[in-house]
Amino acid sequence: MWKKANSDGGASLKNRDKVSTKYVGMDVHQQTVSVVVLDESGTELQVSTMPMRRDVIVEFFSGLKGKLQVTFEEGTHAGWLYDQLEPIVDRVVVCDPRKNALLKSGSKSDLIDARKLANLLRGKMLSPVYHGQNSFRTLKELSRTYAAINKDLTRVMCRIKAIYRSRAISTQGKSLYSKRRRQQWLELVSEQQGVKQRTEFFYQQFDALRAIRLQIRKKLVEESRKAEAAERLASIPFMGPIRVAILLGKVETPSRFRTKRQFWTYCGLGLETRSSADYVEINGQVQRSKKAVFIRGLNFNHSAELKEIFKGAATTSSIRDGVFKQYYEGLLGKGIRASMARLTLARKIAAISLVIWKKGERFDPKQVLNIQAV
Repeated sequence: MWKKANSDGGASLKNRDKVSTKYVGMDVHQQTVSVVVLDESGTELQVSTMPMRRDVIVEFFSGLKGKLQVTFEEGTHAGWLYDQLEPIVDRVVVCDPRKNALLKSGSKSDLIDARKLANLLRGKMLSPVYHGQNSFRTLKELSRTYAAINKDLTRVMCRIKAIYRSRAISTQGKSLYSKRRRQQWLELVSEQQGVKQRTEFFYQQFDALRAIRLQIRKKLVEESRKAEAAERLASIPFMGPIRVAILLGKVETPSRFRTKRQFWTYCGLGLETRSSADYVEINGQVQRSKKAVFIRGLNFNHSAELKEIFKGAATTSSIRDGVFKQYYEGLLGKGIRASMARLTLARKIAAISLVIWKKGERFDPKQVLNIQAV
């Protein structure tokens, strides 16, 4: 059970004398938190299991002296716990659980996992997950809500369409969702009262979700306009207010990405390659092999919302007049397949967005033809 740590009068940890660095691994659950504290040599200093409550967690860390580095895995409580610990410790690393292969080996328990996390933190072997600025917290929550409502609305639309398709009724277009023609569509399934009632209930759910989405969309756009970069990003063709708002909420700051290639990877537009036996011996000297690198497609670990934003903007701009369509047609003229040309256009729009955001400029059509690394 948890035991109260020694207190030094409640002074802020960031203002204390930093005697040594301590590495704290936390295995977080809904009701409890298991904590293991290691010193710089890896010696275990303290082991505790405490309730998942703010006052208990803050009191525990108030009793630890020295420079504190804390880690725990990304999860349901990660955002809340980050906000509680960031002001009172020197460094908080929220790590990506998909990259912690060491936790899957050997015996498993709460304290064992916490100890492994502390050792990975001490060895600088963790992949951090970005938890950003409080100024964007409202926008981030609104963008998450908007994405969730969109998914729910899509599910209901698919369920309505499935009812008609299961009865060999053509459902091309969007007229079946129109209130003006809804009664005509309901007449097509009126032979079974149960089916008609089921369809009516789905229509009620559809109307409610669509009304909620309109409210969220309005608040999302209003909140995004508080950011200085919103107007500049909106100057990019086909980057409308919703796409800009979601981009701001997900990224928060462009300084997270040193180059456009890092941004492409985060957006799911980076290429994954595979190679092996990269070097060969020729005439007694080791030289790099000329064997071609295998491209395995786009990177799997990414932000699905950002990928949808830039691929959607590329698809729309490739069929509507403008500088992006000219660029797209130029790629087709070089013999590039249409799918690869749209991907290249999406990467171009993402790179331009990052440049504009970093430099504080507005969109210039010349950027489409000449975009430098950022």
